[in-house]
Amino acid sequence: MSEAELIFTALAELSTRQIAESVDATGLEENKTASKKGGRIAKQARRELEDKTGRSVVTGQNFLRPKKR
Repeated sequence: MSEAELIFTALAELSTRQIAESVDATGLEENKTASKKGGRIAKQARRELEDKTGRSVVTGQNFLRPKKR
């Protein structure tokens, strides 16, 4: 993964955790809601950066070819 991909992934994870903690999320449904909100935060930030730079954050660097059998 590129540096930017790692940063936006970390932003999504941090946002999700902090949202879940702030609402004291328990169980699958409450954590699912928190994860969607955290992901939206990172998505908005990524899109804004892409708009400002004219370059995509997403790269093919995290692509793993299937193993030959």
